[in-house]
Amino acid sequence: MSDLDPVIHAPARLRVTATLAALAVGEEMTFPKLQQVLGMTAGNLSTHLRKLEDAGYVQVTKSHSGRKPVTYLALTLVGRRAFEDYTTTLDALLRGAGS
Repeated sequence: MSDLDPVIHAPARLRVTATLAALAVGEEMTFPKLQQVLGMTAGNLSTHLRKLEDAGYVQVTKSHSGRKPVTYLALTLVGRRAFEDYTTTLDALLRGAGS
């Protein structure tokens, strides 16, 4: 299991990464939408997003819609590659476990 990316491997961060990876390249999701999809508290989601952002996996863009602040989230290309590597490694581990 040491080959699995520890940043992504935490269950909550894996869920965040998988959800954002389902978006097309260039698409974003708002913080409240991601929070709703994952059923996470704002504080918990923020903590995990910070770790993913610090690793360069998630891009956080803060903007305004009228007077209301909006936070948009997307996987970076590095984040997409890390998620692809993670899923490839996990698949190989699972295939090896059945041998």
